[in-house]
Amino acid sequence: MGLADIKKELKKLNNDKLIDLLTDLYKKNKSVREYLDFFASPNEKELFLKYKEKVFEAFYPRRGDIFKLSEGKKAISDFKKLETSKELLADLMLFYVETGIKLTNEYGDIDEPFYNSIASVYSNALTLMSKENILDKFADRAIKAVDDTSGIGWGFHDELGDIYSVFYNDN
Repeated sequence: MGLADIKKELKKLNNDKLIDLLTDLYKKNKSVREYLDFFASPNEKELFLKYKEKVFEAFYPRRGDIFKLSEGKKAISDFKKLETSKELLADLMLFYVETGIKLTNEYGDIDEPFYNSIASVYSNALTLMSKENILDKFADRAIKAVDDTSGIGWGFHDELGDIYSVFYNDN
């Protein structure tokens, strides 16, 4: 069944049945609940802080001592799906990068896949910032991320420096 079939079926429902369906979805599905909560009360700053905490916890879990980059990236992806401002999305992405760098500087070198993940999000963040014409707003944090990687292995510092220079070379 595709989207067209779903739309066709939904059009058959009266308002009360649609409300019942949405209420049921709200109760049973966490992502639907979050989406509808944001729809009803679109507080981007509050939502941003919630997702920022999720990203932080991916690197510094409350339980256990193993970071989970996939959870941090999922938080970014979920935040993006809620269609918040691009500026807050870029901010969250840069926070992911900064938190990964902080973890490395506190605990020592990690591994190449870890640094590849951080570099990928850094590149995606700067790409988004460029597209949205907000590079200047994040310039200090973008260069600080590069500076804070000095001395980290696996070519990480050079990679972030190369990414930075693509976006900020002419600025």
